[in-house]
Amino acid sequence: MSQYKNVCEQLKSQPKTWLVTGVAGFIGSNLLETLLKLDQKVVGLDNFATGHQYNLDEVQSLVSAEQWMNFRFIEGDIRKFEDCQNACAGVDYVLHQAALGSVPRSIADPITTNETNISGFLNMLTAARDADVSSFTYAASSSTYGDHPALPKVEENIGKPLSPYAVTKYVNELYADVFAKTYGFKAIGLRYFNVFGQRQDPNGAYAAVIPKWTAAMIAGDDVFINGDGETSRDFCFIDNTVQANILAATASDEAKNQVYNVAVGDRTTLNDLFNAIKTALNENGVTYTKEPAYRDFRAGDVRHSQASIEKIKKMLGYAPQFRIDDGIGIAMSWYVKSLA
Repeated sequence: MSQYKNVCEQLKSQPKTWLVTGVAGFIGSNLLETLLKLDQKVVGLDNFATGHQYNLDEVQSLVSAEQWMNFRFIEGDIRKFEDCQNACAGVDYVLHQAALGSVPRSIADPITTNETNISGFLNMLTAARDADVSSFTYAASSSTYGDHPALPKVEENIGKPLSPYAVTKYVNELYADVFAKTYGFKAIGLRYFNVFGQRQDPNGAYAAVIPKWTAAMIAGDDVFINGDGETSRDFCFIDNTVQANILAATASDEAKNQVYNVAVGDRTTLNDLFNAIKTALNENGVTYTKEPAYRDFRAGDVRHSQASIEKIKKMLGYAPQFRIDDGIGIAMSWYVKSLA
């Protein structure tokens, strides 16, 4: 039996109380769904800056009435320390997902990104320390690798940040390390690599590539590729990310005060991604006949990204169950039902 299955069985027999920040967002709502299905108690914190009530409504429709009763929602903001204190009270495990994502957003508005991702992070870290929670797991980012050219990306080797967003996520790691050394409060950072899946928002100027293209194809609109389409990413399906969070939260002290890549260790070009989405949509009854339109490269983007996942496999027992084609198939089915 896998480490993840073992942990899930233990949690079912001995439920814990979890705090998920950014609970109404893409990753947060998927964590909420899994935890409630494992009969855990969950406190959720969100200010709806990028999250949505309909994500919470969908989770409610997918769990039992008894499981939903285990969820307590707090509408609050991580930039307010009192909200963080309130959310952390009586919690065993913290899964800190709340942040302002998107490299272009951070370039357009670095101040708000800094307030949320650095000041908000410090508020959460301090509140969790003061509440003496058992573990603090936070969303780090592959953007931390910056201009370091080597592939695959190994946790110990990073370059200079290429965007304000990347700066904020690196500062999170620095603060977590200082808290471990200064206060003995050990956290785990998960460097996400292009997470995708159901409930990822296709709308807005800063939508991620997979939901944005999917919505465009379903609507019959043009799909735009930044650059020549040979830019590559390590796309990671949401269920793999949920697994990593639960393994990190329940990890031994020896595995804490570390950062881990969360990915599948693969690389997919944007051209291949376009064709994969197009094929999966066709299998779900949506025919898209247009070719992609190419435009200039986007500021702040790295050319290639691929993770080494050896460390997280060894230290946490992580075993990604979904490759990109598996995840695309599941996600496209959800988008067709939701958008078509």
